[in-house]
Amino acid sequence: MRLINQMKLEFLSIPANVAFARVSVAAFASQIECTLSDLEEIKVAVSEAVENSIIHGYENAADRLVRIYAALTADTVEIRVEDDGKGIEDIDDALQPTFSTDAERLGLGFVFINSFMDNFKVESTPGHGTVVTMNKRVGSGVARISPEQ
Repeated sequence: MRLINQMKLEFLSIPANVAFARVSVAAFASQIECTLSDLEEIKVAVSEAVENSIIHGYENAADRLVRIYAALTADTVEIRVEDDGKGIEDIDDALQPTFSTDAERLGLGFVFINSFMDNFKVESTPGHGTVVTMNKRVGSGVARISPEQ
């Protein structure tokens, strides 16, 4: 599919920016024919990935950066959330329902991402950060904008 649009977003690792990231990516995705359900699922997936970066990757350090890259084709939203945090020791363990390195957390973030997105991948290097890539096919496949606009 032909690329319609792309964006990059970078922000500090503070909890207030979870909502900012979720709404920004949903607004960006709405440039193609997304249902309200598609947009809600994208918002949840982005929230979970960004929260993981802030809480687990950066251990709530407020001076670090989270990056989001998003791209649109006529019927697909691709989103990549990156951090330079502590990384994930064992990705297979981290993908298991209820696994968390924080006893106060439920460990369902990756479960939600996996259930709401069509494709989902986690890449991580301990001590160097994590990249969560997710794709979702949406709506009718009709772009609201064209690359020429």
